[in-house]
Amino acid sequence: MYHKEKSIQLKNSASALYNNLGVLRIAPRRLTYFTVVHANVVNMVSASWDGLNYSHRQLQSKEPNVATSTSLIMQAAFCGLPSRDLLVVTSQKGIQMYESDGSIMVYWHALDTPETPTAQAVFARGISSVWENYICVGVSSGAILVFDVPSKGSNITLSEVLEEHKDSISDMASECSGSQECIADLVSADDSGSLCVWKSGEEFQLLNKIPGFDMSCSSVKLWKGTVVAGYGTGQIRLYEAVTGILHAEVNAHARWIYSLDIAPFSGLLLSAAEDSIVRVWHLTVTPETNNVEVAHLHNECVTDTQICGAKFCDGDGYAFAVTGYDLSEIIRYTQS
Repeated sequence: MYHKEKSIQLKNSASALYNNLGVLRIAPRRLTYFTVVHANVVNMVSASWDGLNYSHRQLQSKEPNVATSTSLIMQAAFCGLPSRDLLVVTSQKGIQMYESDGSIMVYWHALDTPETPTAQAVFARGISSVWENYICVGVSSGAILVFDVPSKGSNITLSEVLEEHKDSISDMASECSGSQECIADLVSADDSGSLCVWKSGEEFQLLNKIPGFDMSCSSVKLWKGTVVAGYGTGQIRLYEAVTGILHAEVNAHARWIYSLDIAPFSGLLLSAAEDSIVRVWHLTVTPETNNVEVAHLHNECVTDTQICGAKFCDGDGYAFAVTGYDLSEIIRYTQS
């Protein structure tokens, strides 16, 4: 179903972090941006669709008034809002927002770090845009910071802090199907496996809390009112977002899942784990009953590689890209 394409070389290898791959497709310019985190650097590659031109950029974990930073980066993700695309980078010190090509930092938010070191690490992780003008970022305390982003300029403001999770946020996702009928439009996950389902707006509403099983939920997606969650057990669970009803449980991988992605137009689901396997599934929702069915379509083995990032490169799932720990390349697959 898929075949391997030419890999994209990176300046540094990928760190072993959840969801360690960002992909942004710039259709008018026939380009795709890729981001991969290595320690305190974000490796950024701009690749032309014909495969002939690549340009590289590296973003440091910056802090205002500090020459060099040793702050480890936890995640880099593209956030697409109707009016603009931003690249959001989270670290142990704070949250940076850049123009999507990484050229200009438009916003910096420092995390509250205790004066004396505590047993609890401080970091930000879990990034998602939601609705027309919000970007949500999770922090290690379990709080979710909601930023109000103007259509242009750098006047970004912290509009709300959501304090529902008790453990560090691991991932967040907004409704990706484009459907206006879905009540829930944001899901957040934490290190204990708990999921919170939200409705965004001027004040965010908690619609549902799905309890965890003391096993980290490392990656989460929201599609057509269904929460798709990947866990350290290698399992994928599909819940109805608003009611929390468990539709399906799939023993998808032999080891810890690091990344999930959904191609919103086709309902294809990508899962990748420490077991070197990337799997492609197909989700179908029956509108009358709201039942969700999962079918396994394809798998690829990236030999001897602890996979840490996997993303579709387009909304149909025609191609996907994969990163692995200590691997200085992005491996790409395209439908045959």
